[in-house]
Amino acid sequence: MKKASAVNKVTAINGVITDQGPVDFHAMGLAGCIDRLASPLRDQGTCVRWETPHHGIEIPANSAGLLYHAAQEALSNAFKYAGATELTVRLAAVHHGIRLTVADNGAGFDRSDHGGNRPQGFGLLLMSIAVEDAGGNISVESTPGKGTCVTVTLPLD
Repeated sequence: MKKASAVNKVTAINGVITDQGPVDFHAMGLAGCIDRLASPLRDQGTCVRWETPHHGIEIPANSAGLLYHAAQEALSNAFKYAGATELTVRLAAVHHGIRLTVADNGAGFDRSDHGGNRPQGFGLLLMSIAVEDAGGNISVESTPGKGTCVTVTLPLD
């Protein structure tokens, strides 16, 4: 188990990144809260880059919460499975919405492999259901040896 500093209270337990501190979107902003989740990746040597060209957009609390949990799942998967040296998080405004992208240069996986050659969990499935229920869409692109890119787009109307 890797532990981050006691100040930010972010830990990785069995590969799942968990924030023990309060999630305060008002004080830290969505990007700040997501960035806190990336500390276990930084601790293992992954370079985490940010792109946030969304200045001045108000994100409703329910959308911010969903994007935060989507980022938590994507970052946990990157931490546990990718072995990435670089990871980019992008939070950007799109036409009538907000888009979160988490991309890594890690191990990647074959999405068509259902034969037990890769870990099968419910995280991406549950995230997909939640995003679609909110009227958004999700894309997971991955290639063995070339990394993974998770993109979540939510409407803001």
